[in-house]
Amino acid sequence: MQGVRRLALTGTPATGKSSACALLDKGEFEIVTVEELAVEHGCIEDVDISDGARPIDIEMLSGILEKLWVEPPQKLTFIDGHLSHLLPVDGVIVLRCRPDVLRNRMNERGYDDTKSDSNVEWELIGGPWNEYHAVIPWTEFDTTESPTESIVKLIQAWISDGFKPKTPDTGIDWIEEGVA
Repeated sequence: MQGVRRLALTGTPATGKSSACALLDKGEFEIVTVEELAVEHGCIEDVDISDGARPIDIEMLSGILEKLWVEPPQKLTFIDGHLSHLLPVDGVIVLRCRPDVLRNRMNERGYDDTKSDSNVEWELIGGPWNEYHAVIPWTEFDTTESPTESIVKLIQAWISDGFKPKTPDTGIDWIEEGVA
C-alpha cells in the first residue's frame, strides 16, 4: 500500500457504505463516519423533525479538518458517509446501485416516498460524480448484485494497485444503460 491516506467511502444512502466499512474494520484500517466527525467538531445540528436528519455544516467541517489533517493518519482511514467526498480526503470510492434496486433497499429500511425519490434521483444522475475532483484518485463500484465481501475485495485491490482507475472511464451511467 502506497503511503497512508484518508479515503472517502461515499454514495447514495443504501448503496452499502456502512456494510463495506464494517467488513473493512478488522484492525488494518481506521473507520470514522462523517457524523462522528461533525459531532466531534461541533458541525452538526439537532434532529430536523421534518425529515429526521441531523444537518451537517459540511463546509465548516471541511475547513476544520483541512487544518487538522496536515499530517497523515497512523492507519489508512475510511470516512464513511454520503458527504465524505466533500471533505479533505486523499481519494474517493463511490458505491453505486441501480435505481430500482436502491428504491427497494430504501423501502425495506422504511424511507418515506419523498426521501426515496430524492435519493433515487441523486443516484440516477450520478450524485458524487457531479463534485468530482480530478486531482485525487476516484473510483466507483456497482453494489447492485455484488455481495459486500466482493466489493470490499475490489476496494482492497484498488488500494493495493496504487489507486489506479479500473478503466480510463470508470463512471456508471444509469441513464445511458436505460435504467431511468
